[in-house]
Amino acid sequence: MRPDDWHLTEDVDAFLARAGGFLRSRPDLHTMALTVTASRPSSPSSPAPLFGYLEESGEVRAAFHRRARGLLSPTVLTPEQADTLAARLAGLRHVLPGVSAEQHTAAAFAEAWRRHTGATPALRAQRVRLYRLGTPAPPDPHPEGRARAVGERDHEHVVRWCRAFTADVGEDFPADDADWPGTRFAAKRFTFWETPDGTPVSMAGATPIVAGHVRVDPVYTPAPLRGRGYAGAVTAQVGRAALAAGAHTVVLFADPANPTSTALYQRLGYDPVAEFTVHDFT
Repeated sequence: MRPDDWHLTEDVDAFLARAGGFLRSRPDLHTMALTVTASRPSSPSSPAPLFGYLEESGEVRAAFHRRARGLLSPTVLTPEQADTLAARLAGLRHVLPGVSAEQHTAAAFAEAWRRHTGATPALRAQRVRLYRLGTPAPPDPHPEGRARAVGERDHEHVVRWCRAFTADVGEDFPADDADWPGTRFAAKRFTFWETPDGTPVSMAGATPIVAGHVRVDPVYTPAPLRGRGYAGAVTAQVGRAALAAGAHTVVLFADPANPTSTALYQRLGYDPVAEFTVHDFT
């Protein structure tokens, strides 16, 4: 295996022509790459992302994507694959702020990047666990109310709750609402859980169906309304709707350090798949 076995491109269509079958073989593990490649920059002036795939004997064995100036996000890699990728990117003088991947892959690439560039990797404390919906189960407790797909009249409400969600999880959110189209939330479909009087009390988003899979993200309930079963009810509804629409795989990410959300998703039928970590490079 050589560094040149990694092929790089900014052309998403060329990337999918070679690596699309590989990504679709495990839509749960490859959920981020599938959803990123299904979208396009919000404007022609948006910086192009970078894509790459590892080809051996005519077969794609691994891949990665990187949003403009963002973290490197590879699929699961062996230590040897991680080393050749690091060598390839370092040889082309790419500068990376970090890597986000399945935990063993992230650690292997971080170490390889240190060897090839001298950068110092630092493991972030926060991890996320990927879950896949197995046999759906109804929420328990099941609160009164109903689910409702959001419409254009709900846009300001959705933006406000997405901003609150990102504040809770430590993500950045644009200060100007005009930048909404460039956020990771803009292409998602949202559902409210409403009380019997029509008041929204919780929200869940979902990606469009890509390669037969849907990712539920985000799930948000305002702090004063938590602990009443609203998040479970809206998450269950979004999962059922995805399956009814033709998806065969439904996934979500959750913080394994949060016992409340971990227990909730497992009660709804979600099974753990893998843990993901981030290493920042300095």
